[in-house]
Amino acid sequence: MSNIFKPGHNCWRVEHADRSAVLIDGENYFRAMRKSLAQAKQRIMLLGWDFDERVEMHDTEETPDGPLRIGAYFDWLLQNNRDLEIYLLRWDTGALKSFLRVNGLMTLIRWYFHRRVHFKLDAHHPVGAAHHQKVVVIDEDTAFCSGIDVTNNRWDTRSHEEEHRHRLQPDGHDAGPWHDAAMVLQGDIANALSEYAEQHWRDAGGKPVKTVTASADCWPKGLEADFTNCPIAIARTLPEMDDQEGVNEIENLYLDLIAAAKDFIYAESQYFASARIASAIAERLSEESGPEIVIVNPESAEGWLESEIMDSGRARIHEALKRRDKYNRFRIFHPFTAGGTPIYVHAKILIVDDRYLRIGSSNFNNRSLGFDSECDVAIDASASPGQDISEQITYTRNDLLAEHLGVDQAEVEAAMAETRSLIGTIEKLGKKGRRLRPYEAPNVDEVQKWLADNDIFDPKRADNVIAGIISQ
Repeated sequence: MSNIFKPGHNCWRVEHADRSAVLIDGENYFRAMRKSLAQAKQRIMLLGWDFDERVEMHDTEETPDGPLRIGAYFDWLLQNNRDLEIYLLRWDTGALKSFLRVNGLMTLIRWYFHRRVHFKLDAHHPVGAAHHQKVVVIDEDTAFCSGIDVTNNRWDTRSHEEEHRHRLQPDGHDAGPWHDAAMVLQGDIANALSEYAEQHWRDAGGKPVKTVTASADCWPKGLEADFTNCPIAIARTLPEMDDQEGVNEIENLYLDLIAAAKDFIYAESQYFASARIASAIAERLSEESGPEIVIVNPESAEGWLESEIMDSGRARIHEALKRRDKYNRFRIFHPFTAGGTPIYVHAKILIVDDRYLRIGSSNFNNRSLGFDSECDVAIDASASPGQDISEQITYTRNDLLAEHLGVDQAEVEAAMAETRSLIGTIEKLGKKGRRLRPYEAPNVDEVQKWLADNDIFDPKRADNVIAGIISQ
């Protein structure tokens, strides 16, 4: 039994996973996914914020079977398996740009008339909201839950080179270094994610999906599991609608995990713009023996509007937290290549001590906590006997730090043993080359003036105050 997962409060369900693995960055994700897809016998379901049939699933380590382009790969799978049905559900608003691409439109038209491809645009959401979850389920046997959409700009290697020919988009543009994360899961947990996908398909108006009757092993061939025989929780955000109750499991789990931390909280998120999460962090920073808290963000949010909204909100939250951080235990960092190019952080990861690991689609922002649809999975080491789960959670955190710092995982482990500090380890190892740079708030004087008039952490005013600066 987990000491933190509470179905109906901070998660939907807790199910057994025969095996699961963390997939860091796009190359590893697409390699594992295409291997699982190749083993599907009867059904593939894909839910996403975006889907681009032109995406090429390159592999610098292995020679993959079948076409590189995901749309052509689906066609190849269908040709080789007459029993296979494919269901694609994507956010309707985000799909509008697909209709402006001739190739994309032709593919969608061809699939529309294909009797074994079922393509649905999901309009079951409030005005302005999005279906942001990224879930792929193969034959109810293996599932992927992540922050990675099957779309452009997502592919990159863990080396995050200054330039890479496989990062070139259809327009010839290199999207730049991109950091992301996913989990692949097998067992009852995959079956539960299949039920999640089927429910979203029905809510979007989709016809009944094909029942899976065949037994299949769709685990990616050659991939070593990180975790075996352990319970895993599924947490969701669902917006309140006339025909749907709001679900805030993701927000509750964030707050519960922050409260449960003893020594370290390590997080990666595309944004840091939630007053509730900031308030929970502020409470822990006020404790004399509270945890160190490190958040890895991109240097700036994507796009002009997101940058204006999210970056200003982050600046205010950061400065407000600094006022509470009297024991100097809070940092925000940005990853950069050795050549000084910022690496965009799109991963959504939370690791607490050596006990809890959480990966999914949700960010530290208000949309993810109550407006968009989101799906995360989480592991509690205390729910499994022995130290294997705990040690692997620690390894995963150190491995992420090693990637960002351009060193071996063993160097991070040694520095952690010496400093007993996440912040100390980053400062010790990140002095040159590939590194994590500390966040510096822009326009500090303006931020301080704003904070003098607005208390982000006032529980009576937090929602209204933060709503005034952060709508995303």
